[in-house]
Amino acid sequence: MDTKMNIAIIGGDARYLELIRHLTKNPQMDLTIIGYDQLDKGFTGAKQAELEDIEPSKLDAVIIPVPGTDHRGYVETVFSDKQIQLKKDWFHSLKSGCIVFSGITTPFLNEAAGEAALQLVPLFDRDDVAIYNSIPTVEGTIMMAIQNTDFTIHSSNVIILGLGRVGMTLASKFAGLGAHVSVGSKHQSDLARITEMGLTPFTLDDLTTHSPNCDLLINTIPAMVVTREVIQLMKSQALIIDLASKPGGTDFKFAEQRGIKAMPAPGLPGIVAPKTAGAILGRVVSQILTEHISERSK
Repeated sequence: MDTKMNIAIIGGDARYLELIRHLTKNPQMDLTIIGYDQLDKGFTGAKQAELEDIEPSKLDAVIIPVPGTDHRGYVETVFSDKQIQLKKDWFHSLKSGCIVFSGITTPFLNEAAGEAALQLVPLFDRDDVAIYNSIPTVEGTIMMAIQNTDFTIHSSNVIILGLGRVGMTLASKFAGLGAHVSVGSKHQSDLARITEMGLTPFTLDDLTTHSPNCDLLINTIPAMVVTREVIQLMKSQALIIDLASKPGGTDFKFAEQRGIKAMPAPGLPGIVAPKTAGAILGRVVSQILTEHISERSK
């Protein structure tokens, strides 16, 4: 049985350059890339093509950009000036068992993959990807904090909202830099873990009690938590960094009115460390596809 997998990478940003390099190292993967016609150099082991040149019925996997598609099926093409649209009938023409990878899902993508009975893998929903990505996310957050304040992180009062996979790494690293770290969460198990880490826990309902002494507030919660009431009590020289996915969890308009710098910063890994972020995606996609090849050859 032929164990080679036919894979199409359609669109993408700088992260996908490293993803492509990673996948071309695997001799079991036959790679076609679409939407990279403006690159100065090609990739050994990958064929460049147009969307209409490939046969969807022969593809074992499709990798589309991290943001998925828009509401009409268009994908991000950073390295091409040509628009690429993946219509629902294109998804229907993919072979049974084809895996569709993206970073996140969108309503159109969910519908298209669901109606075509395809396996959709939103990579950013995976624990391993999120934990790996927390490293460049935190490094980027530290960089932003240093660049946009006139005080040291050491001995500053830092509030982190949320103790998910990114929040956990943030709390650990900022504490390691000598900051006084308080972490807010609505989950009792998180509050127990924060205590175990030697940090100061508080419930989100008590955020206004802690915000007046805050020098740096970092939000990871994708809901409106840094409200007008919270910002009203903060020091004018405080900095807010919001890492939550758009539209974030901060009242940016009121922060601007108060003269407090509030910075939305979703997708930091792809901005501050695209090579590392792409390598993370490459490792995980390669692992999933290798497992798929093993299952198929049984």
